[in-house]
Amino acid sequence: MTVTLRSFAKINLGLRIGAARTDGFHELLTVYQTIALHDVIRVSIGRGTGIEIQCADPRVPKDESNTCFRIAEKTLHALGAKSRVVIQIEKRLPVQGGLGGASANAVVTLLGLEQALKKTLLPADKLRIAAEVGSDLSLFLIGGTVLGTGRGEQVYPVPDLPAMACVVVTPEVGVSTPKAFAEWDRLSGEGRCGAGTPARQAAPLSPGVDEIAKLTPSHPSDRMNELGRGLSAWLSKRSSGAPFARGRAENPLLELVRAGIENDFEQVVFPEYPELSEAKRALVRAGAKYASLSGSGSTLYGLFASRQAAELAVARLRKQGWAAQATATLTRQAYWKRMVAG
Repeated sequence: MTVTLRSFAKINLGLRIGAARTDGFHELLTVYQTIALHDVIRVSIGRGTGIEIQCADPRVPKDESNTCFRIAEKTLHALGAKSRVVIQIEKRLPVQGGLGGASANAVVTLLGLEQALKKTLLPADKLRIAAEVGSDLSLFLIGGTVLGTGRGEQVYPVPDLPAMACVVVTPEVGVSTPKAFAEWDRLSGEGRCGAGTPARQAAPLSPGVDEIAKLTPSHPSDRMNELGRGLSAWLSKRSSGAPFARGRAENPLLELVRAGIENDFEQVVFPEYPELSEAKRALVRAGAKYASLSGSGSTLYGLFASRQAAELAVARLRKQGWAAQATATLTRQAYWKRMVAG
């Protein structure tokens, strides 16, 4: 039996880096947003045992280092199932581009195995397995607009933001996430980073969480979790004076990104890769209402007022030599409805 599913990408609507933890990870605060760009995953089961990864892209590992392999192994064990599993990955997303492609592939593999085996894990078990395999896998078990804290694996669904046109630019450079974190730590130690350090906080997320943002971080983990809870509460406001009250003319997604949550990785990645900074400027010149690096890069995205504006921007950016494509953000409902490939 073969199950075919779409594996959607994500972007980061702001990403704040906190202090390094004792386990080697960093505290993070981000808002994940799923978008319509995707890979295609085919999960097949048959008689026998073993896990096989198939992918035409040579950059994708096909051994046990692949996130799909690791999550399939854990899922089979949790379900008490013994089968031969073949996972075909049709790559359409950039590899290591900051869009969460490998993480989404893994989660969709788990879901595909459930369907193929006609067995279901408890939601808590799925979240546990996802967190064991990687930091940002859990968001793909929710979809839509998701608050991420901890090392990114603590996820909280927030009220869905309306779909918005988006343009993704993928420069031909590779960014090492471990190296980006190491450079952040180096600059933080020298007091040169503008956010996430005890000495100097980033701009407040919104008037509603000023007091949280001003807290002195004696315990970095507590500080980041407090920021997360504050942001979650802010996103959930529905009173007439709140940023996300119904009836506002502007897409509330822009209210969020304009509230001061920027991607801290830009401070260390842009100096090392000036073309990424130029790509962000190109998106803004092409009409983006907001532009940012996604994750640690190298993908950048811009949010646009309409699909037509996004398509015009893509044409302009391609003339300038940028690899650009138009897409849209996905609400939680659309994420799950469109996952099954036709």
